[in-house]
Amino acid sequence: MFAQPTTAGKPTAHPTPGDVIAQQIRRLIIDSANNAPRSQQRRIGPSEVGNPCDRALAYKSMDWPTAPGADREPWASVQGTAIYTWMAELFEQRDPKGERYLVERRVTVHQGHTEDATIAGSADLYDRLTGTVYDWKATSPDSLAKYRRNGPGDQYRIQANLYGLGMENAGETPRRVAIVFLPRQYRLEPYVWVDEYRRDVALAAIARLQAIRERLLALDPEANPAQWAAFPTSPDAKCFFCDWHQRGSTDLSRGCPGHT
Repeated sequence: MFAQPTTAGKPTAHPTPGDVIAQQIRRLIIDSANNAPRSQQRRIGPSEVGNPCDRALAYKSMDWPTAPGADREPWASVQGTAIYTWMAELFEQRDPKGERYLVERRVTVHQGHTEDATIAGSADLYDRLTGTVYDWKATSPDSLAKYRRNGPGDQYRIQANLYGLGMENAGETPRRVAIVFLPRQYRLEPYVWVDEYRRDVALAAIARLQAIRERLLALDPEANPAQWAAFPTSPDAKCFFCDWHQRGSTDLSRGCPGHT
């Protein structure tokens, strides 16, 4: 018998027309989001360099196949993309000639010996007048409350400073970085974390990634799958969102069980 998941994700043997349409829309959004150019990016970008999980960075560096059966839930990132696009249009309208604001400016953070080793990305916004690198983050109310209490984690801080380094490489003079947390709720009550631009933070993150890549060459986990265990996970890793997360996996060449 045909069983169709409802909008709540629970299967029903007798789907209503609304259930069928809801599932069609859900599948369209998931397929479109997961096959978008940004989702298909093979090279490690500034947003990923600060990932606290060495194993995830190792998988990404090897362009390793994602865990079997992985079906990423992209709705949060879809909302984020829509917000980023709206914010980009807002500042482009305020400064059509780009004299003060550099919007979605492509920068090279680190020039590697090969294209895959190069770290590059698009900075959300750079204000030439104040020397501020801005990064937008669409977040849930619960996460927003956490950031208000504790500030952003290392991964976000590293990302902001990497874009600062990218702007410096492009000839700009960044003086500070700002992460703007925009809540996904009906009330607009953003939280903005601001810090001085720190080149040392960006360079340390790049050095860590290079060390992981050197270990990959030395250990060759492709030929020696047991060596994946030499790349530690982290209690701060967001395993739920990881493309290589596979609960209960005992074969690290097929998937990672997550941090334990």
